[in-house]
Amino acid sequence: MQHIKNIIFDLGGVIINLDVNRTISEFNKLTYMPFEAIYTQAAQSELFDSFDKGQISPEEFFYELRRQIRYDGPDHELLRAWNAMLLDVPEKRLDVLVSMKQNYNTFLLSNTNEPHIAAFEHELYLKHGVKNFNDYFDEVYYSCRMNMRKPNKDIFEFVLEANGLKPEETVFIDDSIQHVKGAGECGISAFLLPKNAEIGDFLKELNLL
Repeated sequence: MQHIKNIIFDLGGVIINLDVNRTISEFNKLTYMPFEAIYTQAAQSELFDSFDKGQISPEEFFYELRRQIRYDGPDHELLRAWNAMLLDVPEKRLDVLVSMKQNYNTFLLSNTNEPHIAAFEHELYLKHGVKNFNDYFDEVYYSCRMNMRKPNKDIFEFVLEANGLKPEETVFIDDSIQHVKGAGECGISAFLLPKNAEIGDFLKELNLL
């Protein structure tokens, strides 16, 4: 892939280890309402879409979530369950990002929300001594600060146009097939990171590392 100049990375499941089932399990301990009826990795209700797009505040999100799952316990348990999906960031993946930035224009594009950003940045600082991901990429894009989310074409088009990127010179890597399809519709070379695959190994398979 000698013509590739730009690489856009997803965050959860690609850089950060992610286990959505942990969040589903934790919510199912809090209420008899099955959480997977409104939230999975493949699909989610409008409440979560709105939160990812930054259209509602964390307070509004948790208030409505509490109502939907009929939960009347303490707020901190809701936050704990919501953040349960976020695991660790292995040092070797940060090393890969450093190497990639030396040879490509690199970007982070994540569907996320402010409580998750606060949680993974706190973990990043505790484990690696860095405050955020900004130094590892040319630009960092979080859906909740853009009012857009993957897999919609507008978020990919925004990143391309904002940085003067040509789709045919750009690779996108994500662990969700619907996001890969969305990027592909914009002419980007989009790849699904196989389950349990390591991003560094996958980049080598693509002859990018």
